[in-house]
Amino acid sequence: MKMIVGLGNPGRKYAGTKHNMGFMVVDGLAKRLGLKLDKLEFDAATATTRIHDEKVFLVKPQTYMNASGRAVRELMMFYQIRLDEILVVHDDMDLTLGKLRLRQRGSAGGHNGIKDIISATGSDEFYRLKIGIQHPQRQRVVDWVLTPFSQADQPTIDDAVTRADDALEDWLNGMPFSQLMNKFN
Repeated sequence: MKMIVGLGNPGRKYAGTKHNMGFMVVDGLAKRLGLKLDKLEFDAATATTRIHDEKVFLVKPQTYMNASGRAVRELMMFYQIRLDEILVVHDDMDLTLGKLRLRQRGSAGGHNGIKDIISATGSDEFYRLKIGIQHPQRQRVVDWVLTPFSQADQPTIDDAVTRADDALEDWLNGMPFSQLMNKFN
């Protein structure tokens, strides 16, 4: 089994904001796979498919960013998904705009969604795909992450989403994570 979790905030108000990079990537992957995340279960919008005889879950927690762990934990428990079968996609202010960084584990690095998943699961031993949104120059962090990308930045973000979806497809098709890191980092 594999579960890809895109972090973001639900609702129109947050669509297209920097903090919703995870949602954007999962939506792009769902479109590639011909899926709709229209099943609501355990505080998450989900879609399920099979790839190479392996069950694959696409997940967008609907609990708001800071409570993402609840949906992840409940899905893990119900479907018996192990931590090493989970990949979480999220924004990262410490990376330049559009840069991808894959990691096998690690701390939350100040990201509240990741912090909540670590707290809810009791471990930081899950895969991550981070997409750079840059650090704000003169804005408060909360204002920065909850605003949309500028028109000038949108092509860079569109390219990052495409590359992130390429990486996720490679993972779903069996590429070892260490190879994925070499290819996309």
